[in-house]
Amino acid sequence: MTDDETRSLRVGISACLLGERVRYDGGHKRDRFLTEVLAKHVEWVPVCPEVELGLGVPRPRMRLVRGRGATTRLLVEDTGEDLTARMRAYAAWRAHGLASLELDGYVLKSRSPSCGLSRVPVHDAEDASAAVGRGLFAEALAAALPLIPMEDERRLARAAVREHFADRLLAAARWRVFVKRRARAGDLVAFHAAHKYAILAHSATHYDALGRLVATAGRRRLADVIAEYATLFAAAYGVPATRSRHVKALEHMAAFFTRALSDAGRAELTMAIADFGRGATSLADPLALIRAHVHRLGVAYLAEQVYLQSLPAALIAPDA
Repeated sequence: MTDDETRSLRVGISACLLGERVRYDGGHKRDRFLTEVLAKHVEWVPVCPEVELGLGVPRPRMRLVRGRGATTRLLVEDTGEDLTARMRAYAAWRAHGLASLELDGYVLKSRSPSCGLSRVPVHDAEDASAAVGRGLFAEALAAALPLIPMEDERRLARAAVREHFADRLLAAARWRVFVKRRARAGDLVAFHAAHKYAILAHSATHYDALGRLVATAGRRRLADVIAEYATLFAAAYGVPATRSRHVKALEHMAAFFTRALSDAGRAELTMAIADFGRGATSLADPLALIRAHVHRLGVAYLAEQVYLQSLPAALIAPDA
């Protein structure tokens, strides 16, 4: 996916992260990476579930409380008013509507009792923070949109998480484009073939499972195979790529053409992969070398590999 194509990304977001003054205290939590970097390349779909629920700005603080039977309730701190049923009903309705917008991902406000994706404080009956959980809106969102990547702004402050999120966004967008057309079994085979080494860099387990699944495309109802593929494909990209798995993918690709290289060319490529494997260089170095050989030798199968398309630098700020 090119830099121009990243502009087609549509991403949901907690409105306060864009600088909208929708917080309980009338403030916001504007995030520089999201508003100054990523905003240039995505279409944001801002949502504030608490405002949309009609709670107003400013409003009393809320918290999650663990009740009887391990159920989690959303309560107003000062009055104890229970907003659980209202929020759950709204969240289910809103999440269903968002599912129709073909989102490629979602960025949520960390630690929020409505939007927090993880590690949201959950209090016990004595008002002590007894556990951590997930905000009620985030919970409904994850149930309605299980295949799209979701992150919070705190985790996105880490470069590795930003890179993984961008990788997952682009993968989700490619899958969205694929399923919108009337795909045949051969189209799914071609889609998978183009993603093989990218998937291998994320998860060898999913690489094997997806390969076995695609092999059944001509023998089973295609809609069922595509539905299963969607789940496994998203799960594969949900596994962060590691240096060792990158090395495995690079070595698999190199095996296609190393015999066509001179002794010096083979040594250079082997060294480039080894240098990356021990952390001396970035992934961009062996990828650039492989791309050059693929182009020069005309290795058509590798030329189509998504893995050789570097992540657009515009999606990943070096410092957030």
